[in-house]
Amino acid sequence: MGDQWTLLVLRESFYGTRRFDAFQGALGIARNTLTERLDRLTGAGLLTRVRYQERPTRYEYVLTDMGRDFFPVLAAIIRWGDQWLGDGPGVPLLLRHRGCGHATTAVVSCGECGGELTAAGVVVEPGPGMPADERARLAGT
Repeated sequence: MGDQWTLLVLRESFYGTRRFDAFQGALGIARNTLTERLDRLTGAGLLTRVRYQERPTRYEYVLTDMGRDFFPVLAAIIRWGDQWLGDGPGVPLLLRHRGCGHATTAVVSCGECGGELTAAGVVVEPGPGMPADERARLAGT
């Protein structure tokens, strides 16, 4: 995905930010850097540009289905940061589940049994789409 700016632009998108000036104001990012990140995210299919003004032409940047599907990744990063980087009186951001109303954190779980996935509890093995050279490299580790 790139660098920290890419994740921060996505985070702002999940907050509801859609316009260039709003991204820039929220992030304090240089215009050329923001332009590059928005182009990268639209090119990758996570955001789409939607024109909202004709003269001058202006666009909003809206999360696509692919972009919205990135939310669990961002939630996991938030959880990790809260656990390992927090130094204040509490977490800076709460994720409240609309379904039950509780503040929650991300948990990565097995799609079959629902058990939590951890590095110690998972074996990595080649899948059917892995190229042969990568398959050989993974087998050698």
